[in-house]
Parts: sequence; C-alpha cells; structure tokens
Amino acid sequence: MTGPVEVLLDLIFPPKCVFCKKLLRKGEDGICARCQEHLPWCVGPEAEQSMEFISLCASPLWYQDEVRESFHRYKFKGSRGYAKVYGRLMAQCVRDHLAGRYDLITWVPLSEQRRKSRGYDQAMLLAEAAALELGDVAAETLTKVRETGAQSGLGKDDSARRANVLGAYRPTDPELIAGQRVLLMDDVVTTGSTLSECARTLRTAGAADVVCVTLARARK
Repeated sequence: MTGPVEVLLDLIFPPKCVFCKKLLRKGEDGICARCQEHLPWCVGPEAEQSMEFISLCASPLWYQDEVRESFHRYKFKGSRGYAKVYGRLMAQCVRDHLAGRYDLITWVPLSEQRRKSRGYDQAMLLAEAAALELGDVAAETLTKVRETGAQSGLGKDDSARRANVLGAYRPTDPELIAGQRVLLMDDVVTTGSTLSECARTLRTAGAADVVCVTLARARK
C-alpha cells in the first residue's frame, strides 16, 4: 500500500520511465507503455548465448539506443534507483531461461577503488534487486583483487579483454561455492571475457556449474 511519504515524493518528483525519462502514467511501473512495446528486446533464442566456463547466459535486452542511454545514467550518473526496474527485467529473464538451473545467486564485483569512486557497485545492486524479485538473496562470492582498465576502452578485442581481467578475481569463501550451481549476474555482456573469468574462478573454487544473466547484451 502506498504511504503518505511515497505520495508526497511522487508529487515532488513524479516517477519517470527509466528508459525514455517521460512521466509515467497511472498503472505504469518504472517503464512506460511505449518503451514496454518498442525497446530492443532479446526474443526467444537470441536472448541466450554460451561462453567459456558458462553453460548459458541470458539477457532480456540488446545494448543499444534507449537501453544504452539509460544504463549510462545508472552506471555513471548516480541513477541507482533504476536497479529495481532493471532487476525486475533480469528476474523475468531468469524465470524464462534459467529456472531450476541454480542454487546460489551472486554478481561480478567492482574493485574496492572503483566502488568507492562510484559510490556503489552497480552489479551488486542489480543482483540484489533481481534476487528479491525471485524470492531469494544474493551472496558475495568473489572479490576483485586487481584493478583493471575499463573493458569498454578495449573495444571488442576479445584477446585484450581476456588478458585485462585474467587473475583479477578471487573467491571470498570457497566453502560457500563448493558444489553449488551459481547464477552470476552482471550489467552488460560484450565479448563475455569478464563473465568467463569470474566463472572460471568460481569453477576453480568448486562450483558445480555457472549460468549467467545480464541486463543487456551487445550486438557482435
């Protein structure tokens, strides 16, 4: 039930669509009807891809146009409230493509330096929001022990991206991971190098399997 504080906040800061930033109409929740219809959704098999050390990775959206612009506001301009809406989309993607394939939910972590600079870990917020939608919780399983250059600065050069993240992650608690089927969450997948390196680390720590979900995937 909506309380008086929420009503007041809605009057002062009317809720807007996280993608096009237009004011939401009554009954719309986070996404306007137009974006709900016209966003670049990944449909059917195109939502799925496989990569090294990962059985299956699923994404609800293509990383382009309004999706890219919205994500930049989330990641670089402090719009952390978008995580709730993004998490809902990711949770539905999990239900559609990864149901019954995981025991433990986790995320690709930022380095401590990057997290302090940004003020939050965007993948952690996504994982927490998606897990909540799934009636579950997200657990920290990895830590980033080596600062790396931004993967985006390497374009789509897969070999350079792989080298950039090699050995950058360590398990926080191998006992938590051992024997578990892990659902690894991240924001955007481009070549999959970061996800694969995290999955390799999880499998080395004893994970039985690793599947992934991201908010969006880049076109190759």
